Order: sequence, then C-alpha cells, then structure tokens
Amino acid sequence: MTNLPNYTDYDALGLAELVRKREITPSELKEDALGAIAALNPELNCVVGDLSEQAERALDVGLPEGPFTGVPFLIKEIGVQAAGSTFRMGSKLCDGFVSNADTELMRRFRRAGLLTIGTTPTPEFGFNPTCESDLHGPTHNPWDLTRSPGGSSGGAASAVAARILPMAHANDGGGSIRIPAAACGLVGLKPTRGRVPAGPVSGEPLSGLAIELCVSRSVQDSAALLDAVEGADVGAPNVIASPERPFIDETSVPPGRLKIAWSAEAINHAPVDAEVKAGLEKSVALLESLGHELVEDKPAVDWPSYFEALVVIWSANLAWSIDLMGKIMSRTPGSDNLQRVTEAIYRHGQGISATDFLAAQGTFNRANRAASAMFEKYDLVLSPTLAQPPIKLGTLDQNAEGVDAEEWTKRVFEWCAFTPLYNSTGHPAVSLPLHWTEGGLPVGMQFAATMNGEATLIRLAAQLEEAQPWADKRPPVCFA
Repeated sequence: MTNLPNYTDYDALGLAELVRKREITPSELKEDALGAIAALNPELNCVVGDLSEQAERALDVGLPEGPFTGVPFLIKEIGVQAAGSTFRMGSKLCDGFVSNADTELMRRFRRAGLLTIGTTPTPEFGFNPTCESDLHGPTHNPWDLTRSPGGSSGGAASAVAARILPMAHANDGGGSIRIPAAACGLVGLKPTRGRVPAGPVSGEPLSGLAIELCVSRSVQDSAALLDAVEGADVGAPNVIASPERPFIDETSVPPGRLKIAWSAEAINHAPVDAEVKAGLEKSVALLESLGHELVEDKPAVDWPSYFEALVVIWSANLAWSIDLMGKIMSRTPGSDNLQRVTEAIYRHGQGISATDFLAAQGTFNRANRAASAMFEKYDLVLSPTLAQPPIKLGTLDQNAEGVDAEEWTKRVFEWCAFTPLYNSTGHPAVSLPLHWTEGGLPVGMQFAATMNGEATLIRLAAQLEEAQPWADKRPPVCFA
C-alpha cells in the first residue's frame, strides 16, 4: 500500500504539484519510492546505493522551493557527484570511493527541490551500452528480464520504466541517455554540448563528448529539469547561448512545419532490424500526417577514419580516468580490479601519443563539419536510436577474452550505430518511444537538431507525445 494510491500515474512535475497543494508530503513520496525499490530491485538490480538517511536529513532541514520539490530522485554512480555518496563507476578499482562534495550539477538538482534517495549502477567506467559489471552484476530490463535496459544509464532507465520513480539522472558520452531510453520506452534528451555544467571537477567530460541530464517518462519533465540545471558554471570552458524562453514553455508551442531528413542507414552500415525499420517508417508516416516534410537523407561521414578517431579518444580518456582513480584509491589498475575488456582498452589508451590524440581530434573536426552540413538543409535529422531492439544480457560481455579496443568499439557500434555521432558533434538529440515490436519491446526514434536547437526538439517531442501517447504503456515488471 502506497501513501499515494496512484503514485505511478504521475510524472515528476505532477508529483511536485501534489506537494505544492499539500495533498502529499515529500516524506510520504520518499516512502513510496523506497517501497517500490524494495519491491522491484531484487528482480531489476537497478539501485545499488541507499541515500535514504541523507534524504531524511534533507527533509529535516527543509527542501528548497523549486519545480520538483519533494520528488524522489536517483543519481548514477558516474558523472555527477553528491557529498557522502558512493561513486564507484561500476568498477572494483573504485569500490569504496565516497564523494566529499557536491558537483555544481548536484547543487542544481538539490536547488530544484529533488530528493535524492539512492544511486544507480553503471557498467565499468561507463564503457558498455548495456548495464552489466562484475561489481554489481547485470541490471534487467522491466520489459523483458532477460534483456538489457541499455547503458550506461541502464539502472536509471530500468527504475524509471518500472515506475519506481518518474525521472532519474543519466549522462551521455556515446548515447548513454538515448540508448537506455530507447531500450526502456522512455524520453532521453541529450542537450547541446556545454548546456549543463560539468564543474568543478571537469571542464568538458570525455573530451567534450559527454553531457548530463536524465531519463524520464514525459517530455515536460525533461524540459523542466533542463530549465532547472542549464547554464555554464564558474570557470566553464565555453558559455553557450541561453534559451530564448524556458524550455518547459516550448512544450506548449506548436513546432510549425519542419523539414526533417530521415534514414535507416547508419554511418557504419550496421544491419538494422526489420522491426526497427518498420518503426522508423511508421514514425515517418506519423510526422507527414502532422504536416512535416520528410526527405530521405543522412550525414556524409567517412566511417573508417571516424571509427579510428573514436577508438583513440575513447581509449585515451579511459586510460586517464583509470590512472586517476588508481591514484585516488592507492590501487594498481590490473586484472584483479578491472574487467578484461576494460583493461585491454586501458592498456591501449596508455600507448596513445599526444600527436595521435590531436590527429583524432582533427578527424572529429572534419566529421563534425560534414554532419553539421545537414542542418543547413533540414530542421531535424531522424533515425532509429538503436539498430536492434533491446539485446539479450551478456551479448556485450566486458569480460570477453581476446577483445581489444577496436574490436570492442566495433561490437558496440553494431547495436549503437546512430547515437555516438551527436556526441562528437555536440548537437542536441532526443530518443522518443514511438514504436513497440510485436513481442512488446520498446523501440526508440532519435531526432537531432542544430547546436542550441533543444527548443525545436522539445516542441516536436511534445507534439508527438500528444499525437501518439506513451504514458500509459507499462512493462510486465512494474510497481503497482
């Protein structure tokens, strides 16, 4: 029995409105969310850290008045840091590390009134688009417990899809907001590079590839959270244009007639599942019925050179992160505290020279400009988010023997063929749950916009949410 009998019917803004009306208290919502974790986490393994005592202390002090006051929240154990919270990055190397201060993004989460009650798992160092690690074990997809919820924000997506709570922190360095959103039937908005603060511990995470926000069940929740946290922090390397008006206001603004490029062909020519293609074709038809112009076209990116650059930049960043955490934890990185593939990429990254890294950045520059040319012709670019529906757990095994950095990246790209390009370009992109397979698995569609184009994405996403609602779709494993 919950304090709020229809707790799972509300999105985050809906719960916050009940708190403002004094129809429910933050403490009662916390109890409901903790009860949902107790009921479902044994099946899902989507929450790995308990912050209920810290949440109780926050309630005793009093929560700030914000758009989400009293709404229970989970943070992922990579990226954002909260004082007193475990920050293990899915790795035995980091086991035992506890953050000693809030990052700026965490301060903004608190200022928005969110009540953080726990942490979610990530694969080791976030280097897997599924959520499986030696430290925590596999996280399960509530739509099918044998399948992955995606990654690396798979714990967050599993919890939100199962209606443990309406929204959870996520971040995205190669698709890690959009991938789990697609795999779990959620909204996954990756903002423009620099939109969300990364400081003070980082300037441009993952050499500018990574950015943070959330996975949610509604467009308005993602828009309102972006309003609450957007804007550069002190010392940020870049300050981008502020929005013309609050992003939440864009959810009620018609998008107008948009010219949208679409393609089922990935830049690496990965095979795309027939049901994913069917979902894309239905989405194209839906968009045309709403008055938009759809043109079949795709970014012209030289895949072989882009792939090699991606291996260099990802591997070098992983090596730096592992060396840093090894020093902090006074541990020598190796086979006793790293998974096989992680260690292989780490060793590869250690051998990358500064000139190799700068050459890779130059390759990215060329690819980014080629991809950006699309937005001189089109308002948005549409593709599937993933090449296949949610994959079986164990398909991408970070303990596989004989897998080097290049082979691992190839395997990752077979599933996540459409997302990483917009990490290197910095463009905003969103995955929306616009299709389900005949077997009942969610299939996401990805829309990308020009730099600072979140408003256009949010307007269209709100239109699609109204035209083809997904709020009532519930997975088999779901909090009642």
